[in-house]
Amino acid sequence: MSAEDAVRQKFIRLKGVLDERVRRLWAGAEADAIGRGGIAAVARATGLAISTVTLGRNEVRAGACADNLVNVRRKGGGRRRLEEEHPQLIESLEALVDPVTRGDPESPLRWTCKSTHKLSAEMLDQYGIRVSHQSVARLLRDSGYSLQAARKTVEGAQHPDRNAQFEYINAKAKRCLARGIPFVSVDTKKKELVGNFKNAGQEWQQKGVPELVDVHDFPSDAVGKAIPYGVYDVADNSAFVSVGIDHDTAAFAVKSFETWWKRMGSKRYRDAREIHITADSGGSNSHRSRLWKAELQRLADKLALSIHVSHFPPGTSKWNKIEHRLFAFITMNWRGRPLRTFETVVSLIGATTTSAGLDVRAALDERKYPIGLKISDAEMRAINIEREDFHGDWNYVIHPRTDLL
Repeated sequence: MSAEDAVRQKFIRLKGVLDERVRRLWAGAEADAIGRGGIAAVARATGLAISTVTLGRNEVRAGACADNLVNVRRKGGGRRRLEEEHPQLIESLEALVDPVTRGDPESPLRWTCKSTHKLSAEMLDQYGIRVSHQSVARLLRDSGYSLQAARKTVEGAQHPDRNAQFEYINAKAKRCLARGIPFVSVDTKKKELVGNFKNAGQEWQQKGVPELVDVHDFPSDAVGKAIPYGVYDVADNSAFVSVGIDHDTAAFAVKSFETWWKRMGSKRYRDAREIHITADSGGSNSHRSRLWKAELQRLADKLALSIHVSHFPPGTSKWNKIEHRLFAFITMNWRGRPLRTFETVVSLIGATTTSAGLDVRAALDERKYPIGLKISDAEMRAINIEREDFHGDWNYVIHPRTDLL
């Protein structure tokens, strides 16, 4: 339990027997005991004004004797609370905060930022009630409101077989891991402008010596754009990231996968005859992409391996293992670091580690991957693809063509 929570519980139990002076002294003593940040913590926990808690702390430090204490007002003394002066205050404030359900659906505040300053001004303008922005904040908290950001949870229309596909992929993963068959997760990380640009986050620097970056992130000032495509080995907790500089195409995606196999996969899985891949339904590894399948066929022929592919349902890319087991840690590792060169990007990705022992290797891919390549119907018919019984559009195997071996 935090110090603030402990103070809150004590105050709830004692406030009924504390007069103004004792309450002030008790709050000041608690704030003094907490130390740095104690005044603000006690004020939040009790609802007392910061000035009151500060006065109480100063009185406690001075010895809290009768000669240096502020007198107690007689019961009922002092200014009346705003809610008593204006019984309609809470109702009027809620009508402004939530105009669609509690107020006028055509309220001008419906499409504006509802800051406490804005609400304070609107209370005076619309209802003639003068209330400070601090009081607005207190009234909203007391009414169960809080500052909240929009939360990304809505994924769009859910496919009826969404959960069934998750279970299908999970069952495959268990079988592969039990039998020692390579099971990997692939995806493209967010593209990054390379140059003297600000990167979100903070890192420790010597005081007064921050990283100096450009004021504006104009693409025209960039060295280029880094396109990290990752391959994450679920069983080995290791990954390879190919940093492209051209286009995020299916050819680039499969080449990145091929590089992982040559540098890492083939050494760990020397006797492998098949590989299982999980990928998103969109992007360079889309389940609808003809080039993706054609490139996988090329690789299957080259490596003499059957390549099993399972796509996550549309709108569920964040469920892909690579997102939270690799990409999240790369973002954490380079937070606050300007990505000035491609070498910096590769080095920061390769230096990413976790307490669970994640091993990451990275390399720059300077090859060109032109967009707009077309795969003909004849080329598609030549692909040795076996679609599985359950959602063959999401689950399929591309076998090497024996006539080419």
